[in-house]
Amino acid sequence: MADEVKLYGAGGSPFVCRVKFALKMKGIKYENFEEDISNMSVDVLKYNPVHKKVPVLLHNGNPIAESLVIVEYIDDVWKGVPILPQDPYERSVARFWAKFIDDKCNPAAFKVFGSNGDEKVVAEACEQLQMLENELKAKGTKFFGGDNINLVDIAADFIAYWLGTIEEVTEIKFFTKDKFPKLTEWADEFVNCQVVKEILPPRDLLLEFFKKRYGKA
Repeated sequence: MADEVKLYGAGGSPFVCRVKFALKMKGIKYENFEEDISNMSVDVLKYNPVHKKVPVLLHNGNPIAESLVIVEYIDDVWKGVPILPQDPYERSVARFWAKFIDDKCNPAAFKVFGSNGDEKVVAEACEQLQMLENELKAKGTKFFGGDNINLVDIAADFIAYWLGTIEEVTEIKFFTKDKFPKLTEWADEFVNCQVVKEILPPRDLLLEFFKKRYGKA
């Protein structure tokens, strides 16, 4: 019997897109349920009662929540293009950087826009991004995963695509080629990767969303 796979998400969310990238990489067909993030459905509240948010993956009736947890689950369950390295140490390194992005980089970036570009807050965000810049330089590869994207690349999707959109709306720019040559080069490669390009939400829709969010509409 074929697997029943359902995804509850919102197309403009970088966290939902992480899951879609993973499903696309594995060639998994799924039923997509688009959610209103301001008014989650009964199903989302039922399947993710702890966080009450998307994404939620439903696999043969079993719910899995939290984007990076879902991505690892997909890699564990389905064969095909690997998302995590096979070597245990390299897997732990990938998990470390993915967690670093969620715990440090993304919150620091969002804080910049909430502070209207406060210099100290910008410096803190740049400090976190510099860590990723240094990691890419040390690896000397196109992606964090080498020649192909892996868990870390997927985790950093907000930096690659959404961050620049918010910078454009707020006119607060700190993620630049001058400061982060390797990371901005990686971002260009990532958003133009075929599996990613097919899933990313239209830029004009994101611009409209963030203009409303930051009072620029």
